[in-house]
Amino acid sequence: MTKQIKFGTDGIRGKADQFPFTDKSLNKLGFAIAKWCINKYENRKPQILIGHDTRYSCKRIKSSLISGLKNFDVNVIDAGVLPTPAIYQLIKLNNCDLGIVISASHNPYTDNGIKLFDHQKGKLSNEDETIIANNYESKETFNVTAEYKTSEKTFEIKKYNEQYIETIVKSFPKDLLSNLKIVLDCANGATYKVAPIIFEKLGAKIIVLSASPNGKNINKNCGALYPEQLKNSVLNNKAHAGFAFDGDGDRVLSVSKSGQIKDGDDLLAILIEHPDYSKSKTIVGTIMSNHGLDIHLKKIGKNLIRTKVGDKFVSERIESENLLIGGENSGHIILNNYLNTGDGIFAAIKTIESMIINDNLEMTTFHKYPQILINTAVTNKKDLSLPPFCDIIREHEKKITNGRTIVRYSGTENLLRVMVEDANSHMTKLTAENLSKDLTAALN
Repeated sequence: MTKQIKFGTDGIRGKADQFPFTDKSLNKLGFAIAKWCINKYENRKPQILIGHDTRYSCKRIKSSLISGLKNFDVNVIDAGVLPTPAIYQLIKLNNCDLGIVISASHNPYTDNGIKLFDHQKGKLSNEDETIIANNYESKETFNVTAEYKTSEKTFEIKKYNEQYIETIVKSFPKDLLSNLKIVLDCANGATYKVAPIIFEKLGAKIIVLSASPNGKNINKNCGALYPEQLKNSVLNNKAHAGFAFDGDGDRVLSVSKSGQIKDGDDLLAILIEHPDYSKSKTIVGTIMSNHGLDIHLKKIGKNLIRTKVGDKFVSERIESENLLIGGENSGHIILNNYLNTGDGIFAAIKTIESMIINDNLEMTTFHKYPQILINTAVTNKKDLSLPPFCDIIREHEKKITNGRTIVRYSGTENLLRVMVEDANSHMTKLTAENLSKDLTAALN
C-alpha cells in the first residue's frame, strides 16, 4: 500500500532521508504537484520558482522533485538559497505561478520540508493540498530520471537575490538605520547572505552571527530558537538592538539594547504603534499569544483575535477580515500591506522604524503573564479529547484560577506542547510540569 502524503500546518515536513523525502517519493510528489499545476493554470505553461535553505539535503531533494515536475510542460526556475518569503515575493515580481520552498524552517538539519506558494493566494488552500495528495495516490505512470541536473546559474541566482534585496530596501527611507549598531543572528540559514546586505544598504553598522552555513549547522544553538548568543552580543557590543531569524527567514525575535528578549507578541505591540498600523482596531494572534498582549491592546482601544497555531491560520484570518497586521509569539509577523506571509527581515526593519518614530529604542512593550511552554516527544498523537487524556487536562486546569491552559500537538513534529499561563508564576510552572508529565506518561 502506497504511503500517503500529508500536509501539516506548514507544508510537508519530515526526516530528510525518509519518506516522503526519498528520491522515489519525491519524483512522484513532483509529478503530483505538476499535474495539479497544469490543471490550475490551464491557460499557459506554468512557471515554477524553486528556492531552499542551507541544509545539506536540499540539493538532492530539489533534483528529485524537479525530475517529477518535468513529466509535464512546466518551466522550472532555480533561485538557489533564499528565505521562504523571498520566494513568495519573487513569484509575484516575475509573474510565476507557483513557488516551491525546500526547508524545514526552525527544525534541525536532519529534517526537511516542502512549502508551496500560489502567486495569488499565498500558502495553498486545503483543497489544493488534497488534490496534490490525491494525485500522489493515483496509479498513473510517469518517467523517473535518476538525477535531474539543476543549472544553478550564478547569474540567475544573483538576479533573484538582488530583486529581493531591492524590494525590501526601497520600502524604507534611505539611511533609516544610520547611526544604529545592530546585531543579526542568521541561524546559519537562508538569510545569511541577504540580511546583512539589506541592513547595510539602509545604513546600519552590523555585527553578524551564525552566517557560515555548512549544511549541518542550521538552527544549531543559534537563531530565533536560541536567542542567548544574540543577547550576549548585543550587550557586549553595546548595540541598539539585535534580531534573530530562523532557518528559512520567515520569523524573527529581537533583543533590546538592555538585553531583554522580545518575542513576536512584543514586536506586534511595537508595530501597532507604527503609523501604517496605528489606526487598525484589530490584530490577529493565536491561542499562544500572551494574555498580557490582550490586556495591552484593550487599554489602547484595540482588539485581539486568536486563531489556531500556525501563520497559515493567522494569514487566513487577516485576509478574511480585511486586516493589516497579525502574528505569532514565535516570531511570525504578517504585515499584510507588504506580504500575506511572514518575512523576518522586513518585520525587523519595520519594527525599528516604529521604534524610531515613537522614540522607543528601549523596546518598551507590556507586562507579560508568566507563561510556561513544555515540549515532549510522543510516538503517537492520540485524541486528547478522549479519556483518560481529557480527564488529566481537566484536573490540572482546575488549579489555574487567573490564566489559561493550552494542550496541543505540533503541526510539524511529533511533539506534545503544553502551555500554561497564569498571574501566579509558581503555580504556572508547577501546573505545566505536572500536566506535561502526567499526559506524556498516559500517551506513551
